[in-house]
Amino acid sequence: MKLGFWRSVNVRRGIQILFLLVFIAGVVWTRPVPGVEPNPILKLWFFLDPLIFLATWLAAHAVPAAAMLALILVVFTLILGRVFCGWICPFGTIHDLAGHCFGGWQRNPKSREHWSPRQRIKYYLLIGFLVMAVFGGHWVTLIDPLVLLYRTTTVALLPGLQWAVEEGSTAAFQSDPGVGPLRLTAVTEPVYEFFRDHVFTKPNQAFLGSGLIAIVFLVLVALNGYRRRFWCRYLCPLGALLGLFARWPLLRRKTDQATCNQCDLCGAGCHGAATAAPGSAWIPSECMGCLNCTDACNRGGLTFQFVAPWSREPPREGLGISRRTALGAAAGGIVGLALVRTTPQARGQRYHAKLIRPPGSRPESEFLARCTGCGLCLKICPTGALQPALLEAGLEGLWTPRLVPQIGYCDYTCNLCGQICPTGAIEPFPLEIKQQTKIGLAAFDTTRCIPYAYGRDCMVCEEHCPVPDKAIYFLEVDVLDRHGAPAKIKQPRIDADLCIGCGVCENVCPLKDLPGVRVFSGNETRHPDNQPILPASDLPY
Repeated sequence: MKLGFWRSVNVRRGIQILFLLVFIAGVVWTRPVPGVEPNPILKLWFFLDPLIFLATWLAAHAVPAAAMLALILVVFTLILGRVFCGWICPFGTIHDLAGHCFGGWQRNPKSREHWSPRQRIKYYLLIGFLVMAVFGGHWVTLIDPLVLLYRTTTVALLPGLQWAVEEGSTAAFQSDPGVGPLRLTAVTEPVYEFFRDHVFTKPNQAFLGSGLIAIVFLVLVALNGYRRRFWCRYLCPLGALLGLFARWPLLRRKTDQATCNQCDLCGAGCHGAATAAPGSAWIPSECMGCLNCTDACNRGGLTFQFVAPWSREPPREGLGISRRTALGAAAGGIVGLALVRTTPQARGQRYHAKLIRPPGSRPESEFLARCTGCGLCLKICPTGALQPALLEAGLEGLWTPRLVPQIGYCDYTCNLCGQICPTGAIEPFPLEIKQQTKIGLAAFDTTRCIPYAYGRDCMVCEEHCPVPDKAIYFLEVDVLDRHGAPAKIKQPRIDADLCIGCGVCENVCPLKDLPGVRVFSGNETRHPDNQPILPASDLPY
């Protein structure tokens, strides 16, 4: 069975662009809508990812039922090979486009398109990271291509675009000189309003650590100037996993030896460097099905054909993965996990005061065994409170979500983060349970809080406290003013039994540089050992 219409490289490029646009649309549509649960289709990319499925199952010993959809991609790969990498993967499409842009930088690029033993690196990385997952380390998902691209788009690219649009439209509005009746704002304002209403989640959206995330993304894209699709060939763990499933695909490349003259045009444009030599030296685990080879062959000597499942005809070449090196990679995974867990915090002996997890988060070890750091919860948070962690959760928790009250607060009427989480790291609590879940505990800094430090009344925190019975209350105390005259001041207090650590008080405090009330992780429901405040019923008096 020969492929006719599907030989067209232009069809493949069109499908690549289509899936990239679908991916971007999914990121944009992941936005909070009051009273509406997020559509499960927004998580579809992550449910179809077999690497997320496998790593989560190994680390947490459980996966959401919807993640079984990843088996569809596995079957797809067993039949067609790594066509996901060449036709569907949005991150792969970006590398493909970058390769076209940077192609002129390379000296004699045709000589660099043959298979290299360095392409085995991604398989050894996969082995090491999966061994980490066996012992509870979920690090491999941090560099999963779908997770990496979603996180980068959410945390860096969209906020950067928002800044450019908002600042540009403001500058145009303020300085528009006009030419007669013509005004530049007639163009800029409709553009700004479109992005404001349909693309951006909230005004001035920004994330901590976005610069580092952007740098990682830009470096990976820039490496295409050295080798085309560098990430896909040498580093991608998902590509490595799919490559293992694609060792014996039913769709295979056929070479007509009578027609082939060993010109090597087929290898010159190969995206995956899947040929070890001119002609028939084809490595199916590296082939992305890009069809550049069949398109380049001007003698018609190459085709892709289906073979019967029972056919014993082997593919042309193997990977030659060294058993010794594979064992070394496995040992490296164990050593790497041991290194990131050497701190007291990583061993559960200490709790970071500023590591405030979203409501519904599982205990930290289980949370880290599930969380991919994908950024879905960050994107859908209506107040922008959820930010990517840096070292607050240790290296193992890099880019996982944490609540930063000075930037935003946990909306009392919102439970979207649990509903959007694709791996169950944040449980989808019903709203009434979420509202009773404690994620931290507020405390007043008497050297900063206005009634304590400056002797003036301030009731902002109490007014905004969302708890029905108010976790913040006031006591009238007698003080002396600067002239020694007595005065009464209302000083705020925290009711530890009612405070849920939502961060509203810290967010609205008039002291914006360093609030007079701050929320810390103590008293969180998910950790019995991190509850320093006894319930009133347990007190000895």
